[in-house]
Amino acid sequence: MSNREDPLLPLDALRKHQRVRARNLTRATTLAVELRLALGPLARLRGLLGRPRLAPDAGLLLRPCAGVHTFFMGYPIDVLLLDETGEILELHRELAPYRMTPLRVGARAVLELAPGRIAATGTARGDRVGFEPVA
Repeated sequence: MSNREDPLLPLDALRKHQRVRARNLTRATTLAVELRLALGPLARLRGLLGRPRLAPDAGLLLRPCAGVHTFFMGYPIDVLLLDETGEILELHRELAPYRMTPLRVGARAVLELAPGRIAATGTARGDRVGFEPVA
């Protein structure tokens, strides 16, 4: 539960061009202050390809998505696979270039973060991720 003034947004309520941040509700930590949303097929296909490294407090949310790859990327990323409620089903710390996660049954979204963000926030499988609007 969040006691902030801004209500949490359900994963399926997020819309293109909306400004949101990702929070680990279980550990009361911020995963990404600057969260880019990849909700359409072309945006998901491109993902982080051809983009610079993520800033430590930035991320990319791909929805719908059940797994990702890092082919043709020049840097590692942290990856969280989320179910429809935002529960972390699987996580991958510092997924190196030219690797891929398995496709996870039940995953509805993938949150890509700067490498080291999972460790820095103490994030673990089973934690719940919430999305807050940014003014």
